[in-house]
Amino acid sequence: MSLFDKINEDIKKSMLAKEKDKLEALRAIKAAFLLAKTEGGVVNELSPEREIQIIQKLIKQRRDAAEIYKSQNRTDLYEPEVFQADVMSGYLPAQLSAEEIKAEVLAIIKELNAVSVKDMGKVMGAANKKLAGKSDSKTISEIVKSCLGI
Repeated sequence: MSLFDKINEDIKKSMLAKEKDKLEALRAIKAAFLLAKTEGGVVNELSPEREIQIIQKLIKQRRDAAEIYKSQNRTDLYEPEVFQADVMSGYLPAQLSAEEIKAEVLAIIKELNAVSVKDMGKVMGAANKKLAGKSDSKTISEIVKSCLGI
């Protein structure tokens, strides 16, 4: 079962259980998937990697909005954003710990013979591809910088 099908099933379950807030988050994911599928006027199937990228983008949007609301003391808007981000996070693969990410990054650095700042782009490209969905780019970037001594 694809992630798109799972979202559709969970939408039905949320509707039956009258879980309004969860339903809103699931519908946002489905809408983003449908938009991505029909980009350029052609209906395309989404790869699992693309589905994960879309969900990560939606989570980042929710978390950024939540931070803005929190800084403005708007808990009435902050809490739904955090809840939706948490619901969406449940559809991502298990996130790696910092130590696991560091081990992967060190293996990539060794494989690419990276030694300096000039190699950061190559390392980041390989790391983002290998760790897609298992960590966010910001965390990967920080770990790559520390491993390359930047």
